[in-house]
Amino acid sequence: MKKRLLNILQYLLFLGFGVFLIWWSLRKLTNDDWNDIKLAFGNARYLIILPVTLSLLASHWSRAARWNLLIEPLGYSPGIKNTYMAVLIGYLANLAIPRLGEVLKCTILSKYEKVPADKLLGTIVAERAFDAVCLVLVFVFTFLIQAKTIGNHLKVKLSEVNSHLSWNSLLFYLVAIVGMVLLLRFLLNKWTHVPVILKIKGLLTGILNGLTSIRYVKRKGLFIFHTVFIWAMYLLSVQLGLWALEETDHYGLNASLSILSTGSIAMIFTPSGLGAYPLFVQETMQLYGLRPSLGIAFGWLMWTVQFFIILFAGFVSLMLLPQLNKKKHEKHTTHTT
Repeated sequence: MKKRLLNILQYLLFLGFGVFLIWWSLRKLTNDDWNDIKLAFGNARYLIILPVTLSLLASHWSRAARWNLLIEPLGYSPGIKNTYMAVLIGYLANLAIPRLGEVLKCTILSKYEKVPADKLLGTIVAERAFDAVCLVLVFVFTFLIQAKTIGNHLKVKLSEVNSHLSWNSLLFYLVAIVGMVLLLRFLLNKWTHVPVILKIKGLLTGILNGLTSIRYVKRKGLFIFHTVFIWAMYLLSVQLGLWALEETDHYGLNASLSILSTGSIAMIFTPSGLGAYPLFVQETMQLYGLRPSLGIAFGWLMWTVQFFIILFAGFVSLMLLPQLNKKKHEKHTTHTT
């Protein structure tokens, strides 16, 4: 009961943070800004939503295939359809409660493919570890190919900060950050018996174990292919999204990579990136000179499309999964008799 209450409070906290970010991103918009947003949405090329949908669904299919590769060493071979629908239902559950989807998709696949759910949870840790590494690699690659653009933007931001903060204040914040890092390191090393410290160390250990689990994957080349394909489809969906608005259709790979990097981080901050995703996209597109009003319009367009894709695909999977497996069970029963 206590754990459930803590989970509810944690969800409400992050949901509240998402609502706060929505207010924060919209608070300074003028009437002209709102007119820009209405014009952008009014002139949007909504047919591009179809290829965006296909690219995202393809990435989810590839994620299901990659998950099957992680399950194979356990001695099980789930059907790709069941795994795919379990993945989509997991994403649907995450729209309501963060991280619920990881548990739910394991439960669903366990039910229809007779794979122990506890063993599947270990493969989820491995998946998340590889995704974390991929995000870091995308971030580093994005920075390396756009160091000058990002550097110039940071100079502008720092000059704005300097105009509001004294050097004494900056020094204080720097010392505070270093102090917090040192304190965290001390706690991890000294108070290993404390439940919170144990949980953090367990999380780090789980990520390390997840990364090393690839040695058990039988088809490593195919695993790497699916990993690259997943992120390539994410990138393609962003690029297609940029082409949906007349004001952003001239942006290319650099902008797409930046949005992919910061947008992926935004999804961690709040449930399904609510409020955070449009705000992060708005800030990112200022790197390339896009007006804030158009940046927030594009951010909300991309977030809304992704939200409804998961909503629709997840509910369809939820309805189809029992029916498809009912037919499979009937065929199996007929064959055995």
